[in-house]
Amino acid sequence: MKRFFQPIKKDGSSKKPHLSELGKTDMEENASNNVDENNTNSACDDKNKKQKEPLKFVTWNANSFLLRIKNNLAELSKFIESLDPDVIAIQEVRMPAAGSKGAPKNPRELKDDTTASREEKQILMRALSNLPFRKYNVWWSLSDSKYAGTALFIRKCFEPKVTFSLDPTGSKHEKDGRVILAEFDSFQLLNTYVPNNGWKEEESSFQRRRKWDKRMRDFVLRNTDKPLIWCGDLNVSHEDIDVSHPEFFSTAKLNGYIPPNDEDCGQPGFTPAERRRFGNILRDGKLIDAYRYLHKDKDMEKGFSWSGNPIGKYRGKRMRIDYFLVSEKLKDRIVECEIHGNGIELDGFYGSDHCPVSLELCEINSETDRDPGLNGTNASNI
Repeated sequence: MKRFFQPIKKDGSSKKPHLSELGKTDMEENASNNVDENNTNSACDDKNKKQKEPLKFVTWNANSFLLRIKNNLAELSKFIESLDPDVIAIQEVRMPAAGSKGAPKNPRELKDDTTASREEKQILMRALSNLPFRKYNVWWSLSDSKYAGTALFIRKCFEPKVTFSLDPTGSKHEKDGRVILAEFDSFQLLNTYVPNNGWKEEESSFQRRRKWDKRMRDFVLRNTDKPLIWCGDLNVSHEDIDVSHPEFFSTAKLNGYIPPNDEDCGQPGFTPAERRRFGNILRDGKLIDAYRYLHKDKDMEKGFSWSGNPIGKYRGKRMRIDYFLVSEKLKDRIVECEIHGNGIELDGFYGSDHCPVSLELCEINSETDRDPGLNGTNASNI
């Protein structure tokens, strides 16, 4: 979510950390790699024998993945090791795509043609070469600058087909790197960083978001061959229960500006127009909000994935804008969907203004589960 209450700090600081400050020395790392590599591969082999597809997923808006690696690597690594997900979906990577000035950019590669970009890439790749991240293959979808961008980490046991656009006939990469789509045998996984609605009727806000929502609805209606798991920062709170202070968010203004259309009034992510369009996407795409499917009541402590700055008028104001949406055909396989941050002081946010959200599915264990025509059937329908 866009930080409307406080300017975003630029990546890095006046004192850039030396690589040796971020982990082991090269000698120690090489020795550790020699010891652990077989264990990592063996674990993958064992896991691959037991399950054919991912079952445990995490989504997180990192609000600059590089900053999180620089400043929050130890606690983030501990969280990943503890949860041990098969897939990690990241939004707001905010690392620029490869390509020199004036040249075409490669959204799948990190920029490294300047001294600063090489150092930043080295910092990031060094962290990813260590546990727990080295268990995963990573796909990048990056913007031309330090803006937006997504990443998808998938355990090396699995080999999906990966694409980067909502439109199969259009651009190979979505603008600003907002989409990564991974196709597995029995489902698709979509990681998105949805554009912020903004506060005013202009091309970079209201109009952009309306176009996105239309394209997203078209995508879910078109892609019905396999069930969908759609995750990421979707930049919308669907119902009143999904924000901590509904009255505050519904009447929020920026510098006193009031949009001409009442449906566009209020906090970006909580305007009536966004919420209505989101509801239409869920209904028409036959999608289930996994968290709300399991958690019917409002949880003021752990029920929100985004939290305002602890200082200022947004202190204690929270929204649930990070989701796992799953096709109705998968709803009976939902085991758990949890929000992992809590409290005004942002415990479990790992330096971001968003906290991770996780989803766990059970394995397919019957012919009924494998039959798309019978998926989603429960006792009440029999």
